[in-house]
Amino acid sequence: MKPKTLPAVHLLNNRNFIFVLAMAGGLAFPGPSEVTRYLMMPALAVAMTMATLNVPNNYLRDLRSHLLPFFAGILLTYVLLGGFLLAAAAFFLNDRNLWIGFVLIAAVPPAVAVIPFTSILQGNVSFTLSGTVASYLAALIVTPAIVGIFIGTGIADPWKLLYILILLIVVPLIASRVLLRFNLGRRLAPIRGPLTDWSFFVVVYSMIAVNRDLILGQPQILGPVIVIIFCATFVMGTAIRMTAQRLGAKADALPGLILLGTLKNQGIAGGLAIALFEKEAALPSAIYSVFMIIFLMWLDWRQHRKSEKGKSIRSDD
Repeated sequence: MKPKTLPAVHLLNNRNFIFVLAMAGGLAFPGPSEVTRYLMMPALAVAMTMATLNVPNNYLRDLRSHLLPFFAGILLTYVLLGGFLLAAAAFFLNDRNLWIGFVLIAAVPPAVAVIPFTSILQGNVSFTLSGTVASYLAALIVTPAIVGIFIGTGIADPWKLLYILILLIVVPLIASRVLLRFNLGRRLAPIRGPLTDWSFFVVVYSMIAVNRDLILGQPQILGPVIVIIFCATFVMGTAIRMTAQRLGAKADALPGLILLGTLKNQGIAGGLAIALFEKEAALPSAIYSVFMIIFLMWLDWRQHRKSEKGKSIRSDD
């Protein structure tokens, strides 16, 4: 007979509770973010390592098999999502600082979280990894180009993007190969979920906390920003899912397609905004960070409901 799990322990292992706790903590107690902001990259690297344990060792053996996800990643990230953000911001916004904020979001590659969350949503991690790598490589050219065209100054540092690519994709992929080589994947299986979730707690808490004053201090201009970001996540995600299904996309590719077409790396965008422009330019990135978490929670809930429904149908049979 298995010992009962204490309610508090069960709650601390609940992904949605962890994310809500991170958002609430970031808004209510921003002080520790002065320390945790420096732990964001290591935390993401841990989450990435856990996710890439699902990537087979022969991942790069046939490069031709990656052409479709390479193309899909670039198309979804820059053409579809980036184009929508630029068009919507140009139509709805008159404030130059907010416009700059959305240009920066449109210009950056996808959120690194798309890879771990593809794993959480039971999608094809190899597919999403290929799309993400292609988008980050393209960002070395695309990001400075978009910034230069729409803001008028070449401020995006390609070396910073290369550093992020290495730290958050290459290093975790190598680390996961080492873990698999020494047969540690199975030993880590019981803690992979909680380790990934609490790594995201550090990231989410830090993003919300460092932008707390911007989120709470600009209520009069939040309306148009919220509308644009809601459409870029929930509406865009639904449209991508329905379109992909009609085109016959494989079920395990859907999570990656949806995430690549809805989520941007607000960390890079917000960092550039704070470092090079007025602090108001970081407001779209801060709000997008909140919506990203809500959207991921919604996708997780939707996947859980789908799984429970599938179990119910099998039990009836």
